[in-house]
Amino acid sequence: MNSRPTVLLLAACQATFVTGTSLIVAVSALVGVSLAPDPRLATLPAGVLALFAMATTMPASLLMRRIGRQNGFRLGVVAGAIGASTSALAIARHDFALFCAGAAGLGVLAGAAGFYRFAAADAVSAVDRPRAISLVLAGGLVAAFLGPSLAAWSRTAVAGLDFVGCYIALALLQIVSLTLLGFVDIPRPPLEETAGGGRPLTALVRQPRYAIAVFAAVVAYATMTALMSATPLAMGARGFAFGDTATVIQWHAVGMFAPSFFSGRLVQRYGTLPMMAAGCLCLVLSAAAGLAGESAWFFRLGLAALGVGWNFLFVAASTLLTRTYSPGEKARAQGLNDLLVFATVTVAAGFSGVLHEVIGWRVMNLASLVPVVALLLLTTVAHQRNRASSSNEPGGAEPEGQQPTD
Repeated sequence: MNSRPTVLLLAACQATFVTGTSLIVAVSALVGVSLAPDPRLATLPAGVLALFAMATTMPASLLMRRIGRQNGFRLGVVAGAIGASTSALAIARHDFALFCAGAAGLGVLAGAAGFYRFAAADAVSAVDRPRAISLVLAGGLVAAFLGPSLAAWSRTAVAGLDFVGCYIALALLQIVSLTLLGFVDIPRPPLEETAGGGRPLTALVRQPRYAIAVFAAVVAYATMTALMSATPLAMGARGFAFGDTATVIQWHAVGMFAPSFFSGRLVQRYGTLPMMAAGCLCLVLSAAAGLAGESAWFFRLGLAALGVGWNFLFVAASTLLTRTYSPGEKARAQGLNDLLVFATVTVAAGFSGVLHEVIGWRVMNLASLVPVVALLLLTTVAHQRNRASSSNEPGGAEPEGQQPTD
């Protein structure tokens, strides 16, 4: 693989970012419950975070086209440090509105950090893009152990102020990210990319491959966010201790990122559409675990399967997306993809607490099957059509490993 040091440094940046994200997942809803005037607003800060991540994606993508990936990532990290510091102050002052404002800064960080995977894909050849994307996501495996543990340790680090230490630790993580970014060597965009041009967005969206890639990423993130955000509430309602919830989130993080050590190779070997189908089946298993029981083991199994399903879908969808645009179209195509993803995540995160209060944990798992089954049917049909088209062409399909396939 070309540019391996760049990919590994981006994986380290991803690890730092997801460590902070994992910490937020473990504590945000619990802080929300303690600060919000209504328990149904407990996940509103998560929704604000997702909203600002959504609002950041397209401007960040276009800005990076002008000033380069590295400077764009740095601006996102600075916003994250400000957001984490604001959140710590909000908890100390018991100010729910200020806590939501802090979440906005963290959302800007999330919107910029989402492009780590595309920066890695740009650094390698087309054949190696699945592995580069998956290796960057593999950096998040650190978060499976460090994020929840850091949350549990820092929760009482500031005497008399629960959770303030968590957000101080989150601010310090941004200093680590800035240091790592100082060593990343990402060339400035070439003229053919900065000049823009190419097809309008409407033409990009009408491509079947682009539409499937975006839909798969949306389903992966929306399903994962809704169920993951509601998990601390569901476990708290059933009397589980905070440590039990942190362990379940840890299992979820392992499921999200451990497969990245091989999911890129699986995409290279089997193609994007079959890996999307495999991801859908993992999400079905997750929902089945949520419906089957409410012991700690069912939560662990369900959240681990949820993570694996997200990984397979997201690596495959990101890979497929990179095959749908020209250099001049890249910023708009990637920005629109992440905009649509975070738009759905905003709704999922913002309303997961309301859904948990109104319909309950079991019905949430059952409802998650609707988009997952729809995507499974779509990818199966598209794959069958691709195979039929390849068999009708002279010479058949391209050999695996030589050309990217769907």
